[in-house]
Amino acid sequence: FMVLRRTVIQPLQQSASRIERIAAGDLTMADEPTGRSEIGRLSHHLQQMQHALQQTVGAVRQGAEEIYRGTSEITAGNTDLSSRTEQQAAAIEQTAASMEQLTATVKQNADNAHHASKLAEDASGKASRGGQMVSGVVQTMGNISTSSKKISEITAVINSIAFQTNILALNAAVEAARAGEQGRGFAVVASEVRTLASRSAQAAKEIEGLIGASVSLIEQGSEEVIAAGSTMNEIVDAVKRVTDIMLDIAAASDEQSRGIVQVSQAISEMDRVTQQNASLVEEASAAAASLEEQAARLTQAVDAFRLHDTGATMRSSFL
Repeated sequence: FMVLRRTVIQPLQQSASRIERIAAGDLTMADEPTGRSEIGRLSHHLQQMQHALQQTVGAVRQGAEEIYRGTSEITAGNTDLSSRTEQQAAAIEQTAASMEQLTATVKQNADNAHHASKLAEDASGKASRGGQMVSGVVQTMGNISTSSKKISEITAVINSIAFQTNILALNAAVEAARAGEQGRGFAVVASEVRTLASRSAQAAKEIEGLIGASVSLIEQGSEEVIAAGSTMNEIVDAVKRVTDIMLDIAAASDEQSRGIVQVSQAISEMDRVTQQNASLVEEASAAAASLEEQAARLTQAVDAFRLHDTGATMRSSFL
């Protein structure tokens, strides 16, 4: 019985105890000598199984630790990236809103530039027509001055005729006085003719004076109109230059408006991509959190095993 106990029963009890401790997660048992019997071989294989479990659990524990640390770093990085992405998205949204306002302002400026260009064109046309009218007035004033000079010449002729008529009337009166009583009636007629000639000469002088004053005023007016015409031409040239500048401004405003629209579209696309990136970062954060949770569960699963190198659990190693 003692031999049976030592060779069969005791080795079986030791193997059963080893199996129970392995089942309980204790892999710290030391190797014991085994015989060459079937029971000894069983004990030897149990010890080999324990060594294999130690290696497996150790590898799983090390992998779980690395996964836990990696997922923790990924989670922290994703959290920081998510925060930065949100800030970037907010900044891009604000930029997009500012670009919309700037686009509206530039468009309004372009519209105003077009309107101002049209007004400048209208002003240029009116100034040009005004210049033509002034030129017409100058020509008319010149014609009036020429006519006045001709009238003055005609008046001089009338004055000369009146002077000659007066002399003839005077001669006729002298001849009538010589004729005596027979020439009395002719003397009266000669006197009336002389009076009319004097009045014609006086009227001609007055007309000549008025025409002279008119010619002087016309010449002065012509000079002023010519000066006004020159000024009007300068105004026309200035308005044309302003029109050209306004056209250039309108063209530049159109180009600027198109550029702003393209920039606004690019920013909108950036905003869309940033929002998409934010969603992807959130998904990555959720995946990292899920992986971290699974690593923690794996840690809890291998925490039940105790190895030779440490009796601490996985949870305590993470703490």
